[in-house]
Amino acid sequence: MAGWDVTVITADHSDSRPLEILGVRGRDLESTLALPVLGPCLQAIAVREDLYESDARVRRMVHRAFDEGQAEVRFWGDFRLEERGDRAQPLSHRLSRAARAFKAHALAAAAVPAASAEDVEMFRRGDVGRPSLVPAP
Repeated sequence: MAGWDVTVITADHSDSRPLEILGVRGRDLESTLALPVLGPCLQAIAVREDLYESDARVRRMVHRAFDEGQAEVRFWGDFRLEERGDRAQPLSHRLSRAARAFKAHALAAAAVPAASAEDVEMFRRGDVGRPSLVPAP
């Protein structure tokens, strides 16, 4: 409704119904990472913390998008703010009633427990600094 064109890149592409309920397009991780990025096109990226930390290709994709434009980066998942020091900037996003309803239906379609449908989602503002997170290709 806000005019966003959203693509979800996932390694698990077994069931697209949850993404369809949310009104987003799904793409395969392996295929997406194999494609070249053609110019600045992303305005925002949200990535699971553990995927960012464990996959150098994902880190490179996030860094490239950040470097080529004005992409905002958000992380979610099991991040440990105390390990990030001052770089960690927790953010909360309160879902509208409509968003909660769509999220509940998408979670049910994905067979995820309803307890996961919280009113507030927590993210961490992206710090895509380059310490040792991106190994040389």
